[in-house]
Amino acid sequence: MHIHILGICGTFMGSLAVLARELGHRVTGSDQGVYPPMSTQLESQGIELTEGFAPGNLRPTPDLVLIGNAMSRGNPEVEAVLNRNIDYMSGPEWLAREVLRKRWVLAVAGTHGKTTTTSMLLWILDQAGFDPGYLVGGVPQDFPVSARLGTSDFFVIEADEYDSAFFDKRSKFVHYRPHTCILNNLEFDHADIFDSVEAIERQFHHLVRTVPATGMIIRPARDIHLDRALDMGCWSPVQTLAVGSEADAPNWRAEPLRDDGSRFMVIHHEQPVATVSWEMTGQHNVRNALAAIAAARHVGVTPDHAVSALSRFSGVKRRMELLADVGGIRVYDDFAHHPTAIATTLEGLRNQVGDELIVALIEPRSNTMQQGVHRERLLASAAMADRVIWANTAKAAWLTELMREYRATGDDPERHQMDVTIDGLLERALGEMSEPCHVVIMSNGGFGGIHQRLIARLQENTGHGR
Repeated sequence: MHIHILGICGTFMGSLAVLARELGHRVTGSDQGVYPPMSTQLESQGIELTEGFAPGNLRPTPDLVLIGNAMSRGNPEVEAVLNRNIDYMSGPEWLAREVLRKRWVLAVAGTHGKTTTTSMLLWILDQAGFDPGYLVGGVPQDFPVSARLGTSDFFVIEADEYDSAFFDKRSKFVHYRPHTCILNNLEFDHADIFDSVEAIERQFHHLVRTVPATGMIIRPARDIHLDRALDMGCWSPVQTLAVGSEADAPNWRAEPLRDDGSRFMVIHHEQPVATVSWEMTGQHNVRNALAAIAAARHVGVTPDHAVSALSRFSGVKRRMELLADVGGIRVYDDFAHHPTAIATTLEGLRNQVGDELIVALIEPRSNTMQQGVHRERLLASAAMADRVIWANTAKAAWLTELMREYRATGDDPERHQMDVTIDGLLERALGEMSEPCHVVIMSNGGFGGIHQRLIARLQENTGHGR
């Protein structure tokens, strides 16, 4: 079968392409704004990519078109699919029908930490010899691709609450029917499709409705929005998670042994069962790990085996991924998309590096960010950085006004800066650096290639890397 994928370079649709190819289909796809790591992964799998959307991309006529949720009516390729009556389907529906049916699905949902937690759980099961299938909304460092079929009954999936397609406004995760379901957290996001946090709670409740009574839901002990989602009805056993003393008698608790999250004790039913020592940092990753350990236990992996695997966990590309160390200036790439993600990531780095200089380059690129929904929380989210440079390449009026207000009232007018061009951002960043320094580039997009441009300039200036 010839399957053509619209929006193929999105993390989810690109992963579907890998699975379809593994099933033996001929896979082609089109997208715009193509950038690594997904484009590189697809090319390495022998999948044909076309830049841009056009009716001609559907010649010869494919047997099936999978339409990504970024596609809308008016897109020339979408219109051609409809006008020519070509068979089409949403990505989540195809995945459920062709891959997930009859398998034990372990799904990881939540506003934050989905990709990392999914990768942790996948790595634990892999190291326990399960050979699970998986789909991760990113590229795990410990695996060559973002998706595979696997040979066992188990399938680990990142379960996104975003809508399925322009013709299917249900959240993706409603299609997956998990047996083990992690609910990491719940906050307001995706303002382009959800009017309120209550609307997101309703979708999470729809997910909860699909978990069987023989399954398991794993969630933080304290999260008011998850409380509301489960209060609408829950028919499955629930296990709770907590860090430190934040909740009474959770099923699973992490007791931090270092402030930066690099070492902590795992406690199950108030009994210590294992100690994690690893390369990851940040209390958010402690929570992610605890959820993965609990989910792995549900399918038979003991905590000591899970902890042993996590000690060798390499992380996920674009999640505080260290790109370069040029003469004591360390450059990281992070997939920031929400004030909470910015805050927890920078807090973890601060606890790790102490008083060393942190410079953050942040592009508020997500649909929700671009609308200014998180305007009031934005500057405070970067409190752990010494210098913050905000990218306003879209020239959003709300961000310009926010910076004007800050300069008029802020204690340190130079702490937060803004620029509307990549060249300007680059020059501002270079002017703020001294050794040792940690430069965190935060965006959920390609950010104009600023990562490699910055590294190249640092190498030129210092003579390193030549």
